[in-house]
Amino acid sequence: MVPIPLEDTFVDVLSKAQKGFKLGDADLARRADVSLEELARAKRGEVEEEVLRKLARSLNLGKSSLVELARKGWFPDPLELDGLAQFNTPFNDMTVNSYLVWDSRSKEAVAFDSGANAYGMMATVRTQNLQLKHLFLTHTHGDHVADVDRIRSETGARMWVSEKEPFPEAETFAEGRSFELGVLRIEARSTTGHSVGGTTYVITGLARPVAVVGDALFAASMGGGGISFLDALANNRRKILLLPDDCVVCPGHGPLTTVGWEKKHNPFFPEFQKS
Repeated sequence: MVPIPLEDTFVDVLSKAQKGFKLGDADLARRADVSLEELARAKRGEVEEEVLRKLARSLNLGKSSLVELARKGWFPDPLELDGLAQFNTPFNDMTVNSYLVWDSRSKEAVAFDSGANAYGMMATVRTQNLQLKHLFLTHTHGDHVADVDRIRSETGARMWVSEKEPFPEAETFAEGRSFELGVLRIEARSTTGHSVGGTTYVITGLARPVAVVGDALFAASMGGGGISFLDALANNRRKILLLPDDCVVCPGHGPLTTVGWEKKHNPFFPEFQKS
């Protein structure tokens, strides 16, 4: 299987941080002590290590992790976990993820988002002889909910979403709501920032803990702060990155990662890194 590429380049990380802190080019260049031309070259994708380190310092990004991302020096190792399946489907000029999690003994399953289409997910439900009970939405942006009707019509699964972001025919819940399914326990944590009702689902009962995070966090990046960049950062720090290091992180775009890897390699969280 061809690995899913990282969702963001170092240019995307710089852009998200600059936009999040509401800095114009002149302000950022002055704060970082770089010229406007040096900033422009960085934003075009040219890798000048000293310039990137100065920009990282001014944007509260990890200096070494930003350079590492620019040098393409890290990619998550392949991850496999019994009872977890990732589906990656094309949507316009990008791809989007959805997930299945199941109890291998009871064969009861839950889905997270639909992605652009749910053909692969429904095929896995059939081949694994699963009973899909619930469909949880991380948020309601179009790429994540494009095929929810197929899932519900083929399985009768109950659909759930945060009360902060209602969606047609979905039942709502408040933060902290827990669901149980066989040996699985699923806790809903509000990770608003990218979207109003952005939700991370923390799942225990498999061999390792799992966090389905939607667009809150990506491997070596994070979703844009469409609602609040600062809230997005704070929620990621408090509600995702304090989970165990071996927790498998299932993002809305890009490859699977872990909490431990993101602490080491994600430029947005320099406090976990040496430099």
